[in-house]
Amino acid sequence: MDAPTTTSADSGSGGGGGWFTPRKAPPAGASTDQETPSEGRKVTPIRPVGRPERISRDREGTVPAQSAAPAAEAAPAPQYASAAGTPPQQPGPHATARPHAAQQGQGSSPAHPPHSAPSAQAPTAPRAEPTPRPAPGPEASPDARLIRRTLEEVGPDADKVTSYFYALLFVRHPELRPLFPASMDTQRDRLLKALLTAAEHADNKSVLVPYLKNLGRGHRKYGTQPEHYPAVGECLIGALTRYATTTWDQETEAAWVRTYTTISQVMIDAAAADELRAPAWWYGEVVSHDLRTSDIAVVTVRPDQPYPFLAGQYSSLETPWWPRIWRHYSFASAPRSDGLLSFHVKAVPAGWVSNALVHRARPGDVIRLGPPSGSMTVDHSSDSGLLCLGGGTGIAPIKALVEDVAEHGQRRRVEVFYGARTDHDLYDIDTMLRLQQTHPWLAVRPIVDQQAHLQLPDAVREYGPWNEYDAYLSGPPGMIRNGVDALRDIGIPVDRIRHDSVEELVATGN
Repeated sequence: MDAPTTTSADSGSGGGGGWFTPRKAPPAGASTDQETPSEGRKVTPIRPVGRPERISRDREGTVPAQSAAPAAEAAPAPQYASAAGTPPQQPGPHATARPHAAQQGQGSSPAHPPHSAPSAQAPTAPRAEPTPRPAPGPEASPDARLIRRTLEEVGPDADKVTSYFYALLFVRHPELRPLFPASMDTQRDRLLKALLTAAEHADNKSVLVPYLKNLGRGHRKYGTQPEHYPAVGECLIGALTRYATTTWDQETEAAWVRTYTTISQVMIDAAAADELRAPAWWYGEVVSHDLRTSDIAVVTVRPDQPYPFLAGQYSSLETPWWPRIWRHYSFASAPRSDGLLSFHVKAVPAGWVSNALVHRARPGDVIRLGPPSGSMTVDHSSDSGLLCLGGGTGIAPIKALVEDVAEHGQRRRVEVFYGARTDHDLYDIDTMLRLQQTHPWLAVRPIVDQQAHLQLPDAVREYGPWNEYDAYLSGPPGMIRNGVDALRDIGIPVDRIRHDSVEELVATGN
């Protein structure tokens, strides 16, 4: 997953080169009260984007040192999406954004048969993208200070900024509208929030650059092209200009231009490198559909091309019933010799993709899969035990981790706490108990809220000690938050706790 990129996107210093040229100060008396997007203040036209190699030459020596935000996607927000002003979750070097039904939307419907998928070289085996824990850094850079000042001002008007941003984008660039879902209800604030959040943490390069590379690779499935990035950047600047009326000036705009240019280049370079080794998406035929409960199904698909991934990772899925709407689901097994992929899907209220997969999908249906992502994977160079907390469908990636340890022939202790509200919700307990019977190093402990005096995180405190274990958490956001607190309270270092992105899980209602 760590495709090489050109160094121009990640280093260097300098000013406002690249796609943007900061506009000159507005004429005296210029009004900022326009309500119609087409009449808003425009950024100086952005020159067309070329392929990464050409851009790198054009921008040599002009890329700022700080890198940041996710961005100019013609698609929904990335996996670390969170409310503007809230930093991405950074529990430690192995933390990952891996929701089970994260909301994303882009691309086109899988209207073609599986054999018509884009041709590409066979993808190489993935590696979990690193998200190193940043060391305490120096004082914020001048650009970062200006960006944070802007965010503080527009924060109270976040909804208005979002609406204005999309209005600008679709009025000025109507050709981009088909790239988004027909309904923007669930998509509306994701892209802009992600842009603003990452921009705020522009100095956190060690975390954001790998993150942006992963985004650039993942956004290939939406049909995102290099020329789309300037359009999104132009409208981002336009929306901020409209609402940051007291703090916006030429210096601030230049800071945003530099930051966004760096963001975009990292993503474009990563996408170009990934294009050489993997398709933008895979078609997958549903080969089995096992309805475990009234709202949970185990869906198994056969990809049309080899699909390399690691246990603990996730993929994004698009169904033929809701074109351009993608959701994330964890792999429910380690890589299999037959190449099949399994997902545990729970139908949630207003969950378009989840309800389609649970209640409509049948063997023979064809869905689309994005590339694998996530870093909640097992470090096989270590002999530490694994402490796994899985709640609800969060047991899916935990099961995959257990299988992964077994396949590597290691006799590491693995302790699984399987949490549920009722016995009925322990839909995969038989599978987990069979694994326990097969592997003496595995212990599985079901924790049912309605039968126990302790909830899952509290139950973990009753066992242990856990100082020689790496912890993995997967499930609802409340369980993850409480679980992290419990694990830290009993002395597990934060850099040995791996879990899903709480922000993304909240956004999806899972």
